[in-house]
Amino acid sequence: MLDYYLLEQLTTFAQTGTLTKTAAALNITQPSVTRGMQKLEEDFGVQLFERQANRIKLTPTGELAAREAEQLLTASQTMLTKIQNFDRSQHFTMIGTTVPGPLTLVPDRDDVQIAKEFIAIEQISNALTTAEATLIFSDQEILDTTIESRYLGHEQLQVNLDQFTLFASQPTVSFQDLAGMSFVVMRAIGPWSDMIKTDIPHAQFMYQDDRAAFIEIIKHSSLPFFTSNLSQKDAFFKQLSPQQLDRITVPINDPQAKMPIYVNYLKSQKRQLLPLIDEISANWPE
Repeated sequence: MLDYYLLEQLTTFAQTGTLTKTAAALNITQPSVTRGMQKLEEDFGVQLFERQANRIKLTPTGELAAREAEQLLTASQTMLTKIQNFDRSQHFTMIGTTVPGPLTLVPDRDDVQIAKEFIAIEQISNALTTAEATLIFSDQEILDTTIESRYLGHEQLQVNLDQFTLFASQPTVSFQDLAGMSFVVMRAIGPWSDMIKTDIPHAQFMYQDDRAAFIEIIKHSSLPFFTSNLSQKDAFFKQLSPQQLDRITVPINDPQAKMPIYVNYLKSQKRQLLPLIDEISANWPE
């Protein structure tokens, strides 16, 4: 049986081109790599390397072996991940998303876990079929015969303006109204990030990764910041409402600032997921 660790040495050698770099990449000694390559040739029963006085390189057969080894290692890792994800899904409902707002509506339960990273739209089908996530929120409907996309509601982007700002007294504002202004913005806001950069002319954005630092900045400045109709469900913002921060919350009236939100899941799991989906839907703001 082939040793997967030796296959990793082979693929690493194909990538780096030398025994020294292979050893450094794998944090092992060069003699260990040399012995490993010799063992692989014995296992395959063919010559994988062309050895010269001060150089070793793959033969054409060795290049083929390295490509096949890489595919085998990738398939092995995919299988392991899928099995681990499936086992986790037997104990938890894993929630993924392309946009952060809907996560504020997920109930705090021991059997529900939220993925740490955003899932790209094009990865939703794979994430569901490999059990990386059980439910995934998205701003687009997913067209796949094995997946159901259920519309939950919309997320409305809002801007929180200093009460003395010109547009704070208006019922709504447009992206054009906000041209040239400076904003403090949480970095992880999904597709909203590209939207505000594209649609607000000549704006400046000061991005923050830490929520506590974000709050401190808006507490001690008059800088505007963004929320949405879903933020009212977020304990983070409920602790410090815009009113406490001397801000007026004004919806943005551009059509793209009203984003449809869907929840996506495998049709085969619909029955067991419906109670949770209905609970999330019932809590959706008007």
